[in-house]
Amino acid sequence: MVFNAQAHGWGALMLLLAAQAQSAPVPETLSTLKDQQQVAVTIYNENLALIKDQRRVAPEKGVNRLAWRDVSARIMPETALLRSLTGSDGIVLLEQNFDFDLLTPQKLLDKYVGQSVTVIRTNPATGVESSEAATVLGVNGGVVLEFADRIETGLPGRLAFRTVPANLRDRPTLVISFQAHAGGERPMELSYLTAGLSWRADYVAELNPADDRLDLNGWVTLTNVSGSSYPNAKLQLVAGDVNRVRQEMASARDGRVMKAESMAAPAMAEESLFEYHFYSLERPASIAEQQTKQVALLSVSSVPVHKELLLQGRDYYYRSSQGDLGQKMKVGIFVEFENKGGGLGVPLPRGVIRVYKKDTAGNAQFVGEDRIDHTPRGEKVRLKLGEAFDVTADKKQTNFQKISGTSRYNAIFESAYQIELKNAKDEAVTVKVMEPLPGDWEVLAESHPHRKAASNTALWSLQVPARGKAVLDYRVRVKL
Repeated sequence: MVFNAQAHGWGALMLLLAAQAQSAPVPETLSTLKDQQQVAVTIYNENLALIKDQRRVAPEKGVNRLAWRDVSARIMPETALLRSLTGSDGIVLLEQNFDFDLLTPQKLLDKYVGQSVTVIRTNPATGVESSEAATVLGVNGGVVLEFADRIETGLPGRLAFRTVPANLRDRPTLVISFQAHAGGERPMELSYLTAGLSWRADYVAELNPADDRLDLNGWVTLTNVSGSSYPNAKLQLVAGDVNRVRQEMASARDGRVMKAESMAAPAMAEESLFEYHFYSLERPASIAEQQTKQVALLSVSSVPVHKELLLQGRDYYYRSSQGDLGQKMKVGIFVEFENKGGGLGVPLPRGVIRVYKKDTAGNAQFVGEDRIDHTPRGEKVRLKLGEAFDVTADKKQTNFQKISGTSRYNAIFESAYQIELKNAKDEAVTVKVMEPLPGDWEVLAESHPHRKAASNTALWSLQVPARGKAVLDYRVRVKL
């Protein structure tokens, strides 16, 4: 038989700890926000945050039960890790319990089922109080109390309880049992992942009168429904899609109204880490429970922008006879700019860009919004703001014939089209016509030259005069 001294030592330690636990309960040490020295909060896009909470704690040598108060109510207990920051006085973790059953009058009453309480009554005529012992028999749909000579339902007066049960907490608490090699005060850090903290980017852009430049301001909107506050936190945000193993988690969100707070701040510092981007706020920020907070992300002026009117086609009518394809068809409005230079050129987190433009009276009016994905530096940002009011199109199929083939999936078709673009504005506009063409295709004839924008896309660009119209005629052959 081989004797493993190390395993034997650990086994002896565990037996000793078990014996100590049975002989006498280990007193609980409470750590609150008063002990906190620093807290760092890293928030990811998908309702996930990493909390690093540093506090001064004074454990005893031997076995300790540390009640770490004011953790997130939506903590993922399996991710919690407690460590000593001194390095020379290590600890051995033994057990941890997350007590999320919070103290309320109903919860206190629930815990006292089968136990004795004191019922206090006040005489309405004299104001004299009297007390009587009773046992709580049940609390389902009401309270059932057993007195010495009777049973009553309802609450005949005030109830007095001897004490608060140990597993009923006023704040979410993580209770950690550990073995300390040495006693004395030291800095310790509890790190864990939690739900209930999220962020999103919101952008506000204002177009100039010529629609060729815009001013862009970005905000980060933080939302805290985690059930805890994080005072003077070192705040970092992660932009990127972090893979997670999906698990069912109970929500601790309640129905209270969240407070909103804005912070006018310099742009957040940005850096890349792994395959993500981190944004760090350069000064501490307090994130209160049930609060929405806005922090400045960026502010740039006079960004070059390109405005585009686009009529987007479909591919179904290149396979069959259709005739009229639409009257007064809507023309989409797009604006596009490059994420480079002039104060930009930084990774833009996913979010919504809302665009405004001043009217003749100088009042900013909302002209549309669109959502962008995470955008690296140097990439284009393209926004669809809406559909033009004064620019419309009439489209019809003027000819269709099947050249060969036994079915619609191995056939050759030829078809012709006319698109009439109308402009009711006082100035000329340029409209792009984008047509998705199926299979192998060829433009046989056209009134305006096209450009092959992609393997399945033909693109025409037409100048439409003020209060006038322009007509595009073309004929194509498609082989499916």
